Amino acid sequence: MEYLKEVEGKRVHDVVHDEKKKNEAEAEAEAVGWVKGSVIVGAGPSGLAAAACLKAKGIPSLILERANCLASMWQLKTYDRLRLHLPKQFCELPLMPFPSNFPCYPTKQQFVAYLKAYADQFGLRPAFGRTVVSAEYEDDVKCWRVKTRRDEEEREREYRCRWLVVATGENAEEVVPEIEGMSEFGGRIEHTSSYKSGDMLSGKDVLVVGCGNSGMEVCLDLCNHNAKPSLVVRDTVHILPQQMFGRSTFGLAMWLLRWLPTRVVDQFLLIMSHLMLGDTSRLGLHRPKLGPLQLKNLYGKTPVLDVGTISLIKSGQIKVRPGIRRLKHHAVEFVDGIVQNFDAIILATGYKSNVPSWLKGSEMFSEKDGLPRKPFPNGWKGENGLYAVGFTKRGLLGASIDAQRIAQDIQHISLQTPSLA
Repeated sequence: MEYLKEVEGKRVHDVVHDEKKKNEAEAEAEAVGWVKGSVIVGAGPSGLAAAACLKAKGIPSLILERANCLASMWQLKTYDRLRLHLPKQFCELPLMPFPSNFPCYPTKQQFVAYLKAYADQFGLRPAFGRTVVSAEYEDDVKCWRVKTRRDEEEREREYRCRWLVVATGENAEEVVPEIEGMSEFGGRIEHTSSYKSGDMLSGKDVLVVGCGNSGMEVCLDLCNHNAKPSLVVRDTVHILPQQMFGRSTFGLAMWLLRWLPTRVVDQFLLIMSHLMLGDTSRLGLHRPKLGPLQLKNLYGKTPVLDVGTISLIKSGQIKVRPGIRRLKHHAVEFVDGIVQNFDAIILATGYKSNVPSWLKGSEMFSEKDGLPRKPFPNGWKGENGLYAVGFTKRGLLGASIDAQRIAQDIQHISLQTPSLA
């Protein structure tokens, strides 16, 4: 395929520019009113996967995206050194593999280029700059009313459809905690969604709040740029080597689960992690009582896959700190009473769903966290032609499974009642 020759080395800003130019006229020309097929909210990997699977079954879709590019989270809100944390075979979207010349763990730029090629391959043309302000099912006419706005001044535009696919995902909005004294700090405070690299923080004392994969990797990036990071660890966390025996830890775990129960595989992972990483509790990184796979299955909490941060914690280049009591002028007071000066604070505090803010009258999503009420693997289908993709807390693999199930279900319904399509 020709796209294999183009994706390598293409920069993110070029991709954004190309998409905006190519799709601006097409987005303006989208028909207002009844949409044949489905409306998909979100043009990230989940939305693209759903649209491609539906198109393969002859069902058209209109993709609505509030940003001006596809996969805006990946393109605009991730740091430069980011790579996929899982091997590419677990991250490819349905119907199109990664290029064979891509490394096992593709870079951010490579993944974005893959998504661009994916959209081109299936002729997916999202309507960019369309913020969905509300979506509600009208029982009298048996359809969804989806209202969008391009900006605050423009009047709302309305679409009606038989099927609505929510693909805004678990990471739609940044979680920014309220910390006492934030207004007094006086230094740089930013969420990881704004962090690109540590090149502007060389020689600075930086506090990273949050010990998930992003927080750990930002600390590593800061060290690589000669900054002096400290890491706030408030909760327990499982840290596993990214690879064991020359294979990805995730892939090895999935293989073992074919033959062994989850608790046994967890015990194996913890024993190997202890041998390879040592006792992380001595570093201030205490493990939960539940094993990493059990914790993931029950609560969706992802273990950290170490890409080099632990060795820097051991060497003292990264300091581990407890929870924050309050901020002071260019200083932080921790819960253990220690006060330390910092030049900047990076909030690796994650994201949340925004579905409750715009989806009206549906019981499918929880008001508390914006995720489907039904646990995996049953959270993809709701009532009245409502679907969800990318809310499984199982990454791109979970989104691909959702997309295929949704396409099969809509095809089945449309064959039974073709007049509804």
